[in-house]
Amino acid sequence: MSPRNVVAAAVTSLALLIGSSSVAAADPIEDTAGEPANVGDAKTAAIAYHDSGQYQHDLAEVAAQAINWIGTQAPNTPRAAVVFDIDETALSNWEVIKANDFGRFISGPCNLPDACAWRAWDLTARSTVIQPTLDTYNMAKSLSAAVFFITGRDEGQRAATERNLHSTGYTDYTELIMAPQGVQFASAADFKAPRRAAIEAEGYTIVANIGDQPSDLAGGHSEQTFLLPDPFYRIP
Repeated sequence: MSPRNVVAAAVTSLALLIGSSSVAAADPIEDTAGEPANVGDAKTAAIAYHDSGQYQHDLAEVAAQAINWIGTQAPNTPRAAVVFDIDETALSNWEVIKANDFGRFISGPCNLPDACAWRAWDLTARSTVIQPTLDTYNMAKSLSAAVFFITGRDEGQRAATERNLHSTGYTDYTELIMAPQGVQFASAADFKAPRRAAIEAEGYTIVANIGDQPSDLAGGHSEQTFLLPDPFYRIP
């Protein structure tokens, strides 16, 4: 069930409960035209989506499509490569997402189980594996495809990120490409697309590019893209 449907179901249940009450309810106020989705409802829906198992189901569905595509293309492509994003693609940060109530601030301390800055969180190397992506990774490796990670995490986080990748099963990849420390990009695509072009310039053909943000996939330089579900945050 999608996050929107989860909210709709919750609202319907609430309406039925109110309708069955002996206490008369006031007429609802009409929605304001053009009003965006309620943020509180969106958070409730995102938690339900994650915890219900639907999120894992949808991750597995996209991964199955990627596995099928890579399995078809990689054996017939000289120097085939597959590119993966890291956060909410290879690794899950659900612990900090929930602790921060979906806020995404980069700098500051980490005081889990209370709020934790994302950079400090990354340095703990505690992100957990997203199994369908690891399955895709292992399948690509079994076909001798080169695997590249391109992440918006910066070079100051390299040691922790490599430790986290290795501990969750992502070993023996071709290269981990990280953003230069202290450099800001208007969009993740402004960093990631040129890096994919550079991989192609080395003689590889990127048969698949896999990420959770549209900006992970924008800008070309891949035969096929696969967008994993992520209603938890958006990176331009």
